[in-house]
Amino acid sequence: MRDIPEAFAAHLAQGVTTLCRCWSLRRRDGVALGFTDHDRDLTFSGLVHEARTGLEAAEASAELGFAVSGGDVAGALSSLGLTEADIAGGLYDGASVETWLVDWTRPATRLLLDLATIGEVRREGDAFVAELRGLTHRLDAERGRSYRATCDADLGDARCRVDLAAWRTAGRVTAIPEPATVSAVLTGEFPDGLFTAGRLTWTVGANAGHAVDIRLQLGDLIELWTVPPRPVATGDGFTLTAGCDKRLGTCRDRFANAANFQGFPHMPGNDAVARTVPGSAAILDGGSLFR
Repeated sequence: MRDIPEAFAAHLAQGVTTLCRCWSLRRRDGVALGFTDHDRDLTFSGLVHEARTGLEAAEASAELGFAVSGGDVAGALSSLGLTEADIAGGLYDGASVETWLVDWTRPATRLLLDLATIGEVRREGDAFVAELRGLTHRLDAERGRSYRATCDADLGDARCRVDLAAWRTAGRVTAIPEPATVSAVLTGEFPDGLFTAGRLTWTVGANAGHAVDIRLQLGDLIELWTVPPRPVATGDGFTLTAGCDKRLGTCRDRFANAANFQGFPHMPGNDAVARTVPGSAAILDGGSLFR
């Protein structure tokens, strides 16, 4: 049951209210932004909540038990903080959001409605809709190790222990044949596919600091999984980090790191579970195969 502050309860009891919604957003890089659907700026907790953002709340839901609750917030991309490039660049992925119901005549009189994180963001032209996921969505996140044939570590992390410095190279864009594909000059010579499933980090140009996964690398042609958030120009610089397909053969032959392989390559599959014992009669009546 929600505890309603005494001052807020007294305001509701008046019958005629002066309420609006405010959203306090904090990105993972520490940047804090405030928004409101009121027609003027409101300030509380040291944060200015901008009114000229065109934000409005959609229907929100709350669920009993462990079901994930949430809602949507929609608005227009503007110069007050939200830009298409930042959203596409993932700066708002996983950002925390506080939703407040505020008396706009006295912002100190307010009620915290929900704590959420930003999930999927859909963009259409100059507008966007951001999904707000309740705290219970974290229960869906994978925890611990996975029992599978392939490795569940990330290349270069504390369990993998591969030194990524030896598996990086610099490059420079020479052409952009497709929005998510670049031709480049790389420092050094590398076999095809070495950087497939790896990472490209922009170092020079409009996308500097942004990183993206590599879908395919063939010679000097690099295909990305997503289009960079800002336009790419010839001469833009980047670094490439090698990829790994998580198989034991790749870990052993490419990285000489089989001792740190974090998978179970000899795990029996479904075929081993379903097969009959060699030499037994082919009678599948539900009885023991070892009698």
